[in-house]
Amino acid sequence: MMTTEFPVSLPGAPQVSMWAHPEDVEPAAQQQLRNIAALPWTHRVSVMPDVHLGKGATVGSVIAMKQAVAPSAVGVDIGCGMTAVQTSLTSSDLPDDLRSLRMGIEQVVPLGPHAHEGTPALSAKDRQVRAAAQRLFDGFASLRAPRIADREFRAVHQCGTLGGGNHFIEVTVDDNDQVWVMLHSGSRNIGKEIAERHIATARTLEHNLGLPDRDLAVFLAGSEEMSAYLHDVYWAQEYARINRAVMMELVQQAVVQVLPQVTFGQVVSCHHNYISEETYDDVDVIVTRKGAIRAGRGDLGLIPGSMGTGSYVVRGMGNTSAMNSASHGAGRRMSRSAARRTFTVEDLVSQTAGVECRKDAGVLDEIPSSYKDLEAVIEAQTSGEQPLVEVVTRLRTVLCVKG
Repeated sequence: MMTTEFPVSLPGAPQVSMWAHPEDVEPAAQQQLRNIAALPWTHRVSVMPDVHLGKGATVGSVIAMKQAVAPSAVGVDIGCGMTAVQTSLTSSDLPDDLRSLRMGIEQVVPLGPHAHEGTPALSAKDRQVRAAAQRLFDGFASLRAPRIADREFRAVHQCGTLGGGNHFIEVTVDDNDQVWVMLHSGSRNIGKEIAERHIATARTLEHNLGLPDRDLAVFLAGSEEMSAYLHDVYWAQEYARINRAVMMELVQQAVVQVLPQVTFGQVVSCHHNYISEETYDDVDVIVTRKGAIRAGRGDLGLIPGSMGTGSYVVRGMGNTSAMNSASHGAGRRMSRSAARRTFTVEDLVSQTAGVECRKDAGVLDEIPSSYKDLEAVIEAQTSGEQPLVEVVTRLRTVLCVKG
């Protein structure tokens, strides 16, 4: 294994600081990073060890812009992130067969494109969650994305749903044999609708017409377009947070049905696809974390791997050279289509041995081997003189729900 001291610079883009070896990053992603760094509004770019080619911007990148924001950078799953809750259970409390628990979770949380028939966010048992959801939807009419008004019904009914792709719900066991429940999801269809409408607007603006990549189009500070986008993106980030909170309440109810003695304790929650206004080098910037978590000193975060490989709870070290950031996961090492071409259902069954989960062609593109090595990704950001995080505990997956 290489022992390079991170960060390193990206060849041809010295303002890009990397916690990954450039030779391990596919050429298309390297060029994407160079294009982003070359924008006149880009102040700094930090690259996480799970880096790979993305739509709009490189996944695993942290982009700080002065007086501008690129809506394609954070993309369509605004506010995507993780929430985990520690329980009073130990592994010995879990039944030998976890299928009934998985079925119970899948019955209460709609998966894929599906939605609730009712409105669980507005009737949540947790009064703070219920009040936050009420404020959120009371503000729906203030959204400024074009043609968004007719999406309110769907947004209300999708709040508390998982979605598909790499989103998941898991039951895990930590280093001290404590059981955790965790989940990964974002702003569902409403985040996608908000993003696509603003991205379309950005591409028409005169200052963006000469850019080498249409996905680099930005809104400029002081413009009506930027004000409208920031208003809507912050709304969508709050929607994503509440979506996870409602889902976690539903998952906890499913756990109680199988294990009524359970109680719930510490909560860790973080966005890993979002926008924030921060200051670095005495410069006020808009930071886009595209597949990265905030890792300010003391911040707790979650870094998942894949089906079968577990996750980590981490604590931020406040490394300002990385703009207080860390990776959001292991990161894909091959595309979904390549994974489907490369692996079989038999491979999936083998690689998820010991995990109660779907083991069919519908989730083959999520097979563990389609992701980078989680241990190497963690090592890259916990070692050396400038670590990004420290490990709090490792979480071993015993049950995984996919959309």
